[in-house]
Amino acid sequence: MHDAPTWDPQQYLRHAGHRTRPFHDLLARIAELPRHQTPARIADLGCGPGNVTALLAERWPDAHITGYDNSPEMLKEAEFYAGPTKGGGHLDFTTADAADWAPDESYDLIVSNAALQWVPHHADSFKRWLDAVKPGGTFAFQVPGNFTSPSHALLGELCDAPQWRDRLDSHGRRFVHILQPADYLERLADLGCETDVWETTYVQLLQGDDPVLDWVKGTALRPVLTVLEDDTGAREAFLEEFRDLLRKAYPSGRHGTVFPFRRIFAVARKPEAA
Repeated sequence: MHDAPTWDPQQYLRHAGHRTRPFHDLLARIAELPRHQTPARIADLGCGPGNVTALLAERWPDAHITGYDNSPEMLKEAEFYAGPTKGGGHLDFTTADAADWAPDESYDLIVSNAALQWVPHHADSFKRWLDAVKPGGTFAFQVPGNFTSPSHALLGELCDAPQWRDRLDSHGRRFVHILQPADYLERLADLGCETDVWETTYVQLLQGDDPVLDWVKGTALRPVLTVLEDDTGAREAFLEEFRDLLRKAYPSGRHGTVFPFRRIFAVARKPEAA
């Protein structure tokens, strides 16, 4: 993707428990694969540091699974999981950008976890990806749906403030590429799929000092931090301003900091061949 941010896998994984939960919920709604061949062939589009790709190997231990990502930092981290799996399958990782990924083989499952929100017009690629899904196979994804929440709205407003506008431009608002659940349902149903779309708001309880700031440092803040990475003073000044805004929006309570997080899910199953 154009002007892709620099990713920090360790920062991203600091909240791995909360970040992984939606993938478990998505995985639970994916039916068994058609098994036109053995092993099953699976693609994880936007695999990040590979920790959820490894969960696919737990569900289908004999499958050949490939994780695709455009971040060298994430792919380096994902290599920890590469190699043979306990069930006789195989995990590998390679470079690809979801913005223009064109499958060159057929898959029993194409899955994407918290990645397509970075891709403008990603729904326009559904047909191309589903064309690569075997009859009876599945295309499934989940994306954040929290771009109007304070964590993101305040980031956009701060980037647009006079002291930051010229430097940060639209970096705080550039990720609102998701559709509403009904729109995803219509797009996938139009492509002939049996489609299950839903949304969930996880009311997450975060711990530690400024935990919402720590959370967005791993995701929404990456483009801003990338732009400011060579200017320590500006970076720290921006983070201090943003921290103060987040403290007011997400006050710490007796049990931690409550951080509601909406997610949108879709599971589209292709019909079996006639």
